[in-house]
Order: sequence, then structure tokens, then C-alpha cells
Amino acid sequence: MKLGFIGLGVMGRPMALNLMKHGHEMGVYARRPESIAPLVSAGARGYRTPAELASDAEVIFTMVTTSNDVEQVVLGKDGLIHGAARGSVLVDMETISPTVARGVAQALAAKGIDMLDAPVSGGPMGAEQASLSIMVGGKQEVFERVKPLFECMGKTIVRMGDHGAGQITKACNQLALLVTAQGTAEALALAKSCGVDPARVREVLLGGIAASRVLELFGKRMVEHNFENGIDTRLYHKDLYIALDLAHESGLAAPAAALTMQHINALIGRGEGRSDLSALIKVVEEMSKAPITNHQSRVTEFP
Repeated sequence: MKLGFIGLGVMGRPMALNLMKHGHEMGVYARRPESIAPLVSAGARGYRTPAELASDAEVIFTMVTTSNDVEQVVLGKDGLIHGAARGSVLVDMETISPTVARGVAQALAAKGIDMLDAPVSGGPMGAEQASLSIMVGGKQEVFERVKPLFECMGKTIVRMGDHGAGQITKACNQLALLVTAQGTAEALALAKSCGVDPARVREVLLGGIAASRVLELFGKRMVEHNFENGIDTRLYHKDLYIALDLAHESGLAAPAAALTMQHINALIGRGEGRSDLSALIKVVEEMSKAPITNHQSRVTEFP
């Protein structure tokens, strides 16, 4: 198929390359010309605007950053909507607001263009190994049409419902991931403060019911204090904001998510927005250095 890809960062680049490995013709666009260079070297064709790219593609993938980025790339000046043909498909794969996803889908539908919101989980390693989990919102028939392309990038591919359902599922994923990361940081910091080797504690926990991918990946980085790999904390901040906003809209309390957001805010306030999420343990460790004057200050009383 003739494909297009916009958003060629740490996730988008390997995803686009995996599509090309399966013989699909690829067009690429990026705001920074250097971002498309690896794809062009691999045989992709560069375009000057999203509209030009869309005019030459059957299916266009976006993997940008924020809801505003999606609106600009799709609906803005020289956006995809101004070049895409009727019957073409936009597959939006980053994490954005479900409300924005629905609004963009509605605008495209008015022009005869289909859309799927299809955020992913699995991180840079999953993108490189084509083992991503892909959660999809949109029409069943459009999903079936695009599914062979999803299979070039991921292993777990599930249609969750209509437009926006994929983004809601991703928000749930990020909420669970981030709260678990907070718990992992606290557990490892507790072990250290009690004089037990956090690395050995992590090893034991991985063999029991507390085991998780978060403990496996982020826990290792926390133990090693290696905060340079992975996805920037600033992006998780954006994702958790979406989850908390959904919770507020639905009237659902999310106290663990709210507490985790405060720690992420503290991390970003330290100038570490581009550090790996595992740097959360720094905030926990620094809090433990604050003096506790009496036992009562340790206790939260509930009526």
C-alpha cells in the first residue's frame, strides 16, 4: 500500500521502518528535516507539507505529541485534511484527548476521510521489535482494512469501540502504569531506608504476585539510578493529565493518580522533564530525608 507517516521520533521512526520492511511504499513528513533523513535513506519519500503527503497516500499514520499537534497536522494550514482523498484513512497513534480524537474524526468524516485512534503501549523497545499493544477506536470495517498494517507494528491489536475508545483505553493504561511506578519507587526506597538491598528486593518481588513489567523495567532503572533511557517524564505528565481529566468528567475519584501527578510535577519542577519516569524515585528519596518530629505526623486519621 501507499502509506504516509508523520511524527518520526523515538517511537514513530521504528514503527515506520517496520511498515517499510513489509514492502509498503512510504512517504514521510516532519517539521525538522533531519528527522526524515533515516527514513529517506531507507527508501521513503519526503514531503514538504502534510497535505502533500496525504494526497499521495491511502493510509496516513501520525505519531506526534499533543492534542494540539494533531489538530495542527490534520486540520491546520497545509494539514492532511486539505490533501487526503475520499476513502483514505488517518490512523492517529499517539496519546491525546479522546474528545479531540472524536472532533478530528468528525471533521475528517465530513470530507469522506476515515479515521482510527490507535494509541500504543510498549515503549521504544516494543516499537523496534514490532511487539506493540495497539488499542483502536473507530469503525469496524475501517479497522479490518488497516489491521494488516497494525500487524506490521504490534502483537496485541484490539478494537475497543467507536472513535475515542482507543484513547480512553490508553488513558487507563497510563493511569495503571504511573500509579504502579509510584508504588515501585516507594517500595524500593523503603527497602533502602531499612537497610535492605533494593536490587535484591526487586529480584524477589519479580518472583511473586507483585511482579509487573513496571517493576521489571522501571524498577531496574530505579535501582541503578539510570534515568536517561526510555520515554520522557514530560510525556507521561501529559498522559496522566488526560486520565485525570477523564476521571473528573465522569465523576470518578482517582486519589492515587492525583498523588502520582504531584510527584511528577515535582520531578518536572526539578528540571527533569526529559528524564526517564524511573527518576520518580528521586522525589520519594528526597521526601524521606525530611524530618518527622513525632509518630502522629506519620498517621492520617479518617472519620
